[in-house]
Amino acid sequence: MSQPLPADRTAPGRPPAWRADGPSTVVRGDNLEAVATLPDGAFRLIYLDPPFNTGRSQARRSTTSVRSEGGAGSVIGFKGRSYERIKGDLLQYDDRFDDYWAFLEPRLIEAWRLLATDGTLYLHLDYREAHYAKVLLDALFGRESFLNEIIWAYDYGAKPKNRWPAKHDTILVYVKDPSSYLFDSAAVEREPYMAPGLVTPEKAELGKLPTDVWWHTIVSPTGREKTGYPTQKPEGVLRRILQASSREGDWVLDFFAGSGTTGAVAAALGRRFLLVDSNPAAIEVMRARFATADPPVLFAD
Repeated sequence: MSQPLPADRTAPGRPPAWRADGPSTVVRGDNLEAVATLPDGAFRLIYLDPPFNTGRSQARRSTTSVRSEGGAGSVIGFKGRSYERIKGDLLQYDDRFDDYWAFLEPRLIEAWRLLATDGTLYLHLDYREAHYAKVLLDALFGRESFLNEIIWAYDYGAKPKNRWPAKHDTILVYVKDPSSYLFDSAAVEREPYMAPGLVTPEKAELGKLPTDVWWHTIVSPTGREKTGYPTQKPEGVLRRILQASSREGDWVLDFFAGSGTTGAVAAALGRRFLLVDSNPAAIEVMRARFATADPPVLFAD
């Protein structure tokens, strides 16, 4: 699956920060620059948990990728399909929204490029952005590559009295090739039936395959998982993702790595990982988290 890193993707005289035959790696730097050096199709699974408000000044652009019949200005993508850049009215109504998608869109395009043919993308967003992301991913991957909308539901924090409290995140799941992708339901940890009396004792004892609604607590402020990183996601959510859509020895990529939960779970399940983050605080959290990892994790700039 993984390919050697092409020489033309690395600056002359500078060794690549990651190699398919190397160790699990954490790269400090701008994620768009970092992933641009990686080879096409190198990762079975990509999990992305981007910030919802970047606070960065981005060049404005109201464009998206759509399928085309080819021609001038088209980009050749997966299986020779053509995409062309067009003006997108969707991005014109709100400056903050426009800034956010000018930041996120090129990173999603890179994620599509980096997925193996049988690979899967999990994009983790909140309810305010998920529907816009689906429109963009439908255009980029093709609507037939949409696999699931996972709802991660939790019950923690303040609850407003003037509307239904928002207590869920959305995880959009897209596959590179809808006719050839990995989904290993047998590897996923089963969960108890909500009404065990309605099934046979044998089924109740075995438990059920999780649905697309995942009830799972957030990271406990006093639990063993807590790293102190503000956007840390629980290992249980990532474990389910990695069990279903990767196998032992596969490479997993997360280029909004944060506290490094994707890497921690990947290591525990026998996967190899590449994590990227530009935040010095995130890098320090990951250094502490992987300090005793065996085999050792490489840290690179």
